[in-house]
Amino acid sequence: MEQFKIEMNEEITSGLIRIGVISDTHVPDRVSALHPDIIPSFKELNVNMIVHAGDISSPSVIRELEEVAPVHYVQGNRDWWRFKDLPAEKWLNINEVRILISHGHGRLSTYLWEKIPIIFFGYRFERFYKKFSKAINEFDIVIFGHSHRAENKWVDGKLFFNPGSASDFGYLKQGPSIGLIEIFPDRQVRARIIKLEEKKMATRKLE
Repeated sequence: MEQFKIEMNEEITSGLIRIGVISDTHVPDRVSALHPDIIPSFKELNVNMIVHAGDISSPSVIRELEEVAPVHYVQGNRDWWRFKDLPAEKWLNINEVRILISHGHGRLSTYLWEKIPIIFFGYRFERFYKKFSKAINEFDIVIFGHSHRAENKWVDGKLFFNPGSASDFGYLKQGPSIGLIEIFPDRQVRARIIKLEEKKMATRKLE
């Protein structure tokens, strides 16, 4: 299990903060463009910021999202070469709610080793939970991606939130999705997954 380096990247104290959450956009390696409903959805939700949990794949994705709100993003396994200087994790403190952002893939050796149980036994949330267990007392929310499976799960008072893949169009039969996390001044947290229409995806052949 990996020990996360605790580094508070930004502290925000304000009223209600709405965070648009997105991950695994895979433009252009799996899809040719962002889902057409993503930008309008974030605008309609009136998000104050956007968190991208990795596998960005192209700087153009960040530029599009920045037209809506400031973007915090971390490196995914698809970003090792394109975004080699990005941190693997980032910490935010919003209304005294501590947030860890991580793609969840770990180091290259960890990523390759974990492929084996996924191939044979499929996805298990517990594997991702263990990745963050050593830092569990340091955060209130962990935002992650990588699995392409949406999660909005509370465990022992901590929120584990994966918006799912913004680019999934049948590869894992989950469909594309994004997420919203709302943090209130009294530290109350509310979160939800937002499903997107699969038929609108601008797809390309999988690698």
